[in-house]
Amino acid sequence: MGIVLNQSLKNTIITYIGFGIGGINTIYLYPVFLGATFYGLTNYVTSCANVIMPLFAIGMQNTLVKFYSQYKTEEEKSRFLSFTVLFPFLLIVPMLLIGLFFYDQILFFLSKKNAIVKNYIWLIPFIGLCMAYFEIFYAWLRVHMHSVFGNFIKEVGLRLFSLFLLIGVYYNWLSVEGFVYATAGLYFLAFLVTMFYAFSIQKPTFQFTIPENTKEILTYTFYIILSGSVANLLLDGDKMILNQYMHIENIAFYSVATYIALVISVPSRAMHQIVYPITARLMHENKHDELNDLYKKTSINLQVVGGLVMLGIFVNINQLYEMVPKDYSGGILVVFMIGISKYFDLILGNNNAIIFNTKYYKTVLFLGVALVILTIVLNMIFIPIYGIMGSAFATLLSITLYSLAKLIFVVKRLDLYPFTSQTLYSIAITFVIFLLFYFWQFPFHPIISIGLKSALVTILYVYINYKFAISAEINQVMNNVLKKFRK
Repeated sequence: MGIVLNQSLKNTIITYIGFGIGGINTIYLYPVFLGATFYGLTNYVTSCANVIMPLFAIGMQNTLVKFYSQYKTEEEKSRFLSFTVLFPFLLIVPMLLIGLFFYDQILFFLSKKNAIVKNYIWLIPFIGLCMAYFEIFYAWLRVHMHSVFGNFIKEVGLRLFSLFLLIGVYYNWLSVEGFVYATAGLYFLAFLVTMFYAFSIQKPTFQFTIPENTKEILTYTFYIILSGSVANLLLDGDKMILNQYMHIENIAFYSVATYIALVISVPSRAMHQIVYPITARLMHENKHDELNDLYKKTSINLQVVGGLVMLGIFVNINQLYEMVPKDYSGGILVVFMIGISKYFDLILGNNNAIIFNTKYYKTVLFLGVALVILTIVLNMIFIPIYGIMGSAFATLLSITLYSLAKLIFVVKRLDLYPFTSQTLYSIAITFVIFLLFYFWQFPFHPIISIGLKSALVTILYVYINYKFAISAEINQVMNNVLKKFRK
């Protein structure tokens, strides 16, 4: 786990810096500088692009990680890299042609509730294409154990440049309409920078050669498309459905709440970048015991770190919403519902990496498709009745069922277990500290209250987890840090 901890730590720091910048954008700048309408529009366009991204990538980002280590010579590896970059065009070109042919029908369907969407529809496939190839070249970097650069571009670069664009809007250097187009330009820039960096790691020799194990690759790719579509629909599909039933301002209110909750999943996102290829290698080499050990370690480590993040959000949520416009205050319950679903997914460790690299992944993927259908149906039922609360409840129910199904599958089929007695202790510690601090309100400015309460929660949480040795690896890291301070 040395390389895992090393790059995961860097990725975690980078991702939290990115989420910190994103938090400033989301809580302070987007609502005030863009207004609810154009903030909701920007989120809608990027969410739709994220949903169609797996189709454009054709799952090549995951396929590259899974099969790259199976090629032995540099020539074979180079051919395979070429294949993963060029093959998606076989689906991209027909999809774009179909989109052009049915453009008017698509335009009418997506803009019937919010006419403002009409002028920006074409940005959706453009951003989706940029996202797809960013992920492919990011995977190129990950298989060469260079995950940090791509993570920096994805988590910090995009948000930092968005901040600059928002400042441009504030000083009238850029209109709110221009901001939406400039956001599309950012995704294009991120794709180009990542591509050229990937080329610097391994110089490409493009040749469209069909790999010998093409059938196996294409079969895996088909199911990965389903998997990516399932994951992204569960993440962003609710915003697409909100556009069909509510005014676009509600997407802005919902987006603030979901962004706050998504901070809980940051440790998982950071660790996944480096754990995924290691999981693929262990499964390819049939090292069951090492894989089971990795499963347990990722689970408890993510639970401890994610638990602290969740506590920091939940106990401070009322003060946090005092700092956003009052129109957004209805999203507090959304934060709790989405946050709990993310925490449950977090404590499953590298569950997804295991499933995507096993021969049994097809069953769970079809189950995921069924749950996406369930999510859409639940959103269609609850949004007209409860608004954004109904969408949050539908997401909570769907993600929880999906995570539970994946857990049961890995336990039953692969005899791998993520949980230990420390899992229950960690949940108990988190719950008790939540009860101690949630109802304790400080009579200060919200920022001071959040800082003070967060400091107290962190000290108590870290001390108890360290004292009870909930995570041996985290304790080891802390011991190393303490040794340096004692010198």
